[in-house]
Amino acid sequence: MNVFITYCCRNLVLATGVAAWLALPAMAAPAGQADLADLSIEELANIQVTSVSKRPERLQDAPAAVFVITADDIRRSGADTLPEALRLAPNLHVARVNGYAYSISARGQNSGGSVLSNKLLVLIDGRSVYTPLFAGVFWDAQEVLLEDVERIEVVSGPGGVMWGLNAVNGVINITTRSARDTQGGMLALQGANDGSGGAAFRQGGTSTGGVAWRAYGKYTRRDDSDRVGGGRIDDRYRRTHAGVRADWEQGGDRYSVIGNVYQGRLDQPQPGEIAVPGGPTELDRVRSDGANLTARWQRQLADGGDVTVQAYLDHTVRESPPLFGERLTTADLQFQHTLPAAGRHGLMWGANYRQTRDRVDNSRYVAFLPADTNQRWGSLFVQDEIALDDAWRLTLGGRAEYNHYTGVEWLPSARLSWRMSPQHAFWASAARTVRAPARLDADAWVPGQPPFILRGGPRVRSEVARVIELGYRGQPTAALSYSVTLFHTDYDHLRTQELDSSGSYLLFDNLMEGRASGIEAWGSWQPMPRWRLSAGWTALHQRLHLKPGGNDVAGLRAARRDPSHTAQLRSSYNIDDAREIDVTVRRVGEMPASRVASYTALDARFGWRVRPGLALSVFGENLNGGHAEFGSSTYWAEYERRVGVKVRWDY
Repeated sequence: MNVFITYCCRNLVLATGVAAWLALPAMAAPAGQADLADLSIEELANIQVTSVSKRPERLQDAPAAVFVITADDIRRSGADTLPEALRLAPNLHVARVNGYAYSISARGQNSGGSVLSNKLLVLIDGRSVYTPLFAGVFWDAQEVLLEDVERIEVVSGPGGVMWGLNAVNGVINITTRSARDTQGGMLALQGANDGSGGAAFRQGGTSTGGVAWRAYGKYTRRDDSDRVGGGRIDDRYRRTHAGVRADWEQGGDRYSVIGNVYQGRLDQPQPGEIAVPGGPTELDRVRSDGANLTARWQRQLADGGDVTVQAYLDHTVRESPPLFGERLTTADLQFQHTLPAAGRHGLMWGANYRQTRDRVDNSRYVAFLPADTNQRWGSLFVQDEIALDDAWRLTLGGRAEYNHYTGVEWLPSARLSWRMSPQHAFWASAARTVRAPARLDADAWVPGQPPFILRGGPRVRSEVARVIELGYRGQPTAALSYSVTLFHTDYDHLRTQELDSSGSYLLFDNLMEGRASGIEAWGSWQPMPRWRLSAGWTALHQRLHLKPGGNDVAGLRAARRDPSHTAQLRSSYNIDDAREIDVTVRRVGEMPASRVASYTALDARFGWRVRPGLALSVFGENLNGGHAEFGSSTYWAEYERRVGVKVRWDY
């Protein structure tokens, strides 16, 4: 750790020297743009978050480990994809598998057996992007216009009461700006030395009826990555994304409608999207297409309560020839009612119903049996926030949720917070949460025709996590804030791939258990109006083992595929009213189970407001050299030095 601190300090000194060299006369920005960020550290503590209790509350008061990535953080990072922007959250482990695939997790469990992270719930404008195929996220399909993201709330820890099954180790809640805040036009162009590049546009306005709207689109591309040890990896991709959004108000009602369509063509690197013994040597291009429509209505009631109804329809197509193809249609309806305060009680309840129609094209390499399924989820939740006195607050909640494979699951939680003062708060929580089985757990057969080596999971059950947390969030001065969280998780019924007693085939089961303990800490310090330092550190210790009768030794090793620690240090400095420089140093510990060595990455960005409405930036990633991040050593991609430029024009 001392080596990391020395390395960070050396690079921050270098960044300050570069900033001084760049401090030449420049065209000034309009008044107000000289501030380091949209919000000061003091204002960030008062930012409203909704991911913890599904209602707006001050970040300083939220009884959970919440990190907020602001729009200004995203802009100053130079990130061109959503997963790269998520690296800003110190409570996430973002591991890049190849040019477009990522495995992202919080508090470990970034891999289990042959699947990627499956215990993290991700929402984009209230729409869950979870896939019931493997209970995770296809990150290459989650394209958003980063210029229109308002904030990203990253909650590490259980969120089952508010969000349901699969919110086991964390929740990522991505919120884009209202159409009222994106009037006018925007055009952005970007390119880098690795063959990547893209273009984005947005046009917004207001109709005569008072409906604010925007239309937007984005195109991105990237060439093949380098392989560790030499050669290239077939992971080139081309993606297009377009969408519209409308927001309006009528009396006490607020309405939003959001629609998106996207198309992706992705070269499929070995061993393929589903690794199977004796798999194909030639892999065709992946097709990743989809469309979704979300509508939301919110009414503020006269008695102080409110009602929210949201519905969305999502259709995705994913073809990975010659392995499998899937067509998934999801319909989701949510209802939430916040009752007016009654004495010391603040009661909220709601319901959710989801139905999916999943059609899989099997192959001779892998089959999902049955190939076609219709699944339903239904849930009810209630939460009561009790003001014990002016400083103490107790929140009790529970959710009952039905899923296709295991029936009804119970998700209770309790949170206690103590607000010592407006600037200091302690909190503690206890919760039980669940990851329900996915089709990959129950329905996968390998190969796709007899004789079968893997025969599904007729005995699979839900994976269970019981979590205890203790946290502190403080802001001793207007220029300094920090957060520290201790956590302990007891896991039970973790998924395994067992050899049958006959020794002739494999099947999925849940014969692993164990514990995980750790600490998450982050903070920001603004030593002067134009300079801000932000740091984060996590440490994780996992003790997993097989239950009696379990023989999945390989799966046990894979489940430990997490770094023991991560750290980051960011420096954001405004040279003058028009120029800014940002330097980030990230450290990720060794992952012995997959033989991924520890690595340090140095990123930097220089931004210049050439004139009002026109901005130019130059960014660099991995400036200190390349590294691998995830996966099998046979297929490691090496992410080397990358330098690019971006131009943005707002008109």
